[in-house]
Amino acid sequence: MKDQSSRPLAVFDLDGTLADTAHRQRFLERSPRDWAGFFAAASEDPPLAEGVALVLSSARECEVVYLTGRPERCRRATVEWLAGHGLPEGRIWMRRNDDRRPARRTKLEILRRLARDREVRVLVDDDEFVCEEAERAGFTVVRARWAAASAALKDAQEREGRT
Repeated sequence: MKDQSSRPLAVFDLDGTLADTAHRQRFLERSPRDWAGFFAAASEDPPLAEGVALVLSSARECEVVYLTGRPERCRRATVEWLAGHGLPEGRIWMRRNDDRRPARRTKLEILRRLARDREVRVLVDDDEFVCEEAERAGFTVVRARWAAASAALKDAQEREGRT
């Protein structure tokens, strides 16, 4: 049964939605990919203005939740990045360090878990596979198309389940 007394949830992805990862794409264009370098550089991501504006406006009516493919080991840097850019506090759902499933599977699993108890008003994500799966499951989706797409990142998300 859903908790009707709580505000609905607005669920936001981080990389490519709120955080501009363009400066660290170079770590994924190598073979083998340098995942340690990619995630270590996340604290230097500039915020994406469109995503920030949307999360701030969503926070007026909704509780903000962050749903990222980043591994759990990045939690501290992620919390600091969100706070450093004035983004609303909210629960951060991250993948286990050893979880290599595609983001479309891990994120949909968490969305369904969230929806058992609360209304999920919207998911905002840049990963087309995640967006398609979420829509098929009945969620309202906003596609974050305001950052430059990276072929290396898309391939890594789908094949390696790293972000």
